[in-house]
Amino acid sequence: MGIIQKQGVRSSLYIILGFVIGAINLMILSTAFLTQTQIGITRALIDSSTTLVAFCSLGTINLIYKFYPYYRDHLDVKKNDLPFITAFISLIGFCLVALFCFISKDFIIRKLGKSPEFANYFFHIFPYTFILLIFLLLEAYMWAQHKSAITNFLRETLVRIITTVLLLLFGYKIINFNTFMNGFSLLYLIPVIIVIVMLIRSGKWRLNIIKPSKVTRRLKKKMLVFGSFVLGAHFLNVLARTNDTFLIVGLNGLKDLGVFSIALYITAIMDIPQRSLGIAIPLLSQAWKDKDMDNITNIYSKSVSNLLVVGLAMFGLIWLNIHNLSFFLTHVMSKGNQNWSMIEPIVFILGIAKVIDLGTGVNGSIIATSNLWKFDFFTNVFYTILSLPLNFFLIKYFGLPGLALSNLAALILFNSVRYWFLYHKYNLQPYNYNHLKLLITTIAIYALIYFIPRLTNIYIDTIMRVGIFSSMFLITIYKIDVAPDINKMINKRLRFLSIKTHS
Repeated sequence: MGIIQKQGVRSSLYIILGFVIGAINLMILSTAFLTQTQIGITRALIDSSTTLVAFCSLGTINLIYKFYPYYRDHLDVKKNDLPFITAFISLIGFCLVALFCFISKDFIIRKLGKSPEFANYFFHIFPYTFILLIFLLLEAYMWAQHKSAITNFLRETLVRIITTVLLLLFGYKIINFNTFMNGFSLLYLIPVIIVIVMLIRSGKWRLNIIKPSKVTRRLKKKMLVFGSFVLGAHFLNVLARTNDTFLIVGLNGLKDLGVFSIALYITAIMDIPQRSLGIAIPLLSQAWKDKDMDNITNIYSKSVSNLLVVGLAMFGLIWLNIHNLSFFLTHVMSKGNQNWSMIEPIVFILGIAKVIDLGTGVNGSIIATSNLWKFDFFTNVFYTILSLPLNFFLIKYFGLPGLALSNLAALILFNSVRYWFLYHKYNLQPYNYNHLKLLITTIAIYALIYFIPRLTNIYIDTIMRVGIFSSMFLITIYKIDVAPDINKMINKRLRFLSIKTHS
């Protein structure tokens, strides 16, 4: 089993566990203990800090992914100055951003419009941003050492376990909401401590305060240009993904953001396989360095096939049961006090957008690690310029479903441009006739199960739909053989069951 597959499987398990815990947190504990406005406050804090981190890092995180192989291959760990350089630059970035936000506090609060409640927790942004920034820097070094599974556990699972504890403490009135938010702003503190200990114990990472190394002197111009472009690209990419939060906060209020957060989290489950492929980034960097186009083609093709299959499976399981989830949130968890039916059309549209995004594989990572990485910057500029006015117009006139449609349209155009670039510049074309057969057959399965009469008992209805869809979809992907890696896993499982049956 290759590095990507080993780390990918472990990462997927950790991320799946994290999403299960996150689903309990958001769709059970949060809907039971928090109001829609309070859910919106936590979402606004997360997205605000995520956006600020993209600027605070000043491009250093992607700098690690791109240039770490050169430092590792040409320098002893005691002479490696990359950790100190990236930490120092990020610290400067954070100080500048914090100063700007502090000075602009009154202006920012006025622009919150219909969400004055968030002003009470404005300063919680700073500890959340700083600790998250440190974690992402350290995570990059762990990924560069092919240890993405560990950081995925910390980020996706441990952070959510800590959130569970905070929600339970608040729900049972052991702490008030202010104390809850204080703890929420320090979510990444324990993961940061764990990663620092692991990196030091690995013997491959040290924070050396030394004069610039020979590698830094030789690559400094390339690193400066790369970092500058990546800073813009990464910031725009994050802004394109989080500006909907700020628009909802300003135009509709935190209550609508709470509703959108639930719908967004449901479809974010589909990101599990993509997040587990973080290990592909250092491998792609190495492949570009070695001019190994066969390996790049292989990674691209496999990522498209595997992610498309998993994306279609997850979308089917979610959409075919969304009516039951909506009923559960409204009548069981909220006891009829809060209406969650609005999530249904939002989940449908966002789910299609996720399938399209997953179906393009690791196209962004391939571009970002290539010699033509500047194109990554331009596509992110294009995406942001496209999404900002689309989001503003559609949310203003069509509400939350309009915002979901905006995300769908922007992602289709964004990924189309990236596909065209990789095809024309590097002759990379990962699709074949089997992908079309898979899409047509899966849509037919969706339609068949969707029109099955709904049962009164939502739990039995869910089990029935999951069982029918899973059986039909597994047979489909096995017969079409669109993703050989997945078929190998199925065959391995079938052989295991056969041995167990005969023993």
